[in-house]
Amino acid sequence: MNIVLMGYMGSGKSLVGRHLSEKMELKYLDLDDYIENQEKKTISKIFEDQGEIYFRKKESKYLDEVLNVFDNTIISLGGGTPCFAGNMETLQQNKNTKSIYLQTSLDELTERLFVERSKRPIIAHLTAKEELKDFIRKHIFERSFFYNQADHKIITDQKNADQIAEGIISLLC
Repeated sequence: MNIVLMGYMGSGKSLVGRHLSEKMELKYLDLDDYIENQEKKTISKIFEDQGEIYFRKKESKYLDEVLNVFDNTIISLGGGTPCFAGNMETLQQNKNTKSIYLQTSLDELTERLFVERSKRPIIAHLTAKEELKDFIRKHIFERSFFYNQADHKIITDQKNADQIAEGIISLLC
């Protein structure tokens, strides 16, 4: 079985994925890293050179590939992955997959992302916390429909990666 982690950027998908991988002794794969390796360029560069439509098509192709090639793997998705190109449907139809939504509050996302915004091209230009909060609020509103279709939901506020990983293990066992 593959365990797929989804949620908004800053929800802890990559960090929790690595912790969960260690605790469950399963492989770990970050879909964004996989795409960058396959395409031989960063996600930012793909967006810059070919645009979002090209990226979303490739993301969908690689998600399908990963779900069909890998087994017993923890897979962290990009924040937008479930929301485009029928990817949520692909996840739901894959019998070998359990999806988990790492739900994080608007306030906590704002705090986490404000300090690391320079590392995230999509929000690097936002200099005020309220501006960032509005940006996140809009995205969460648009994406919640997809995230909430996950098999399970874990609230991540006020929890560290180990606590979240333990919560996921409890859910699955």
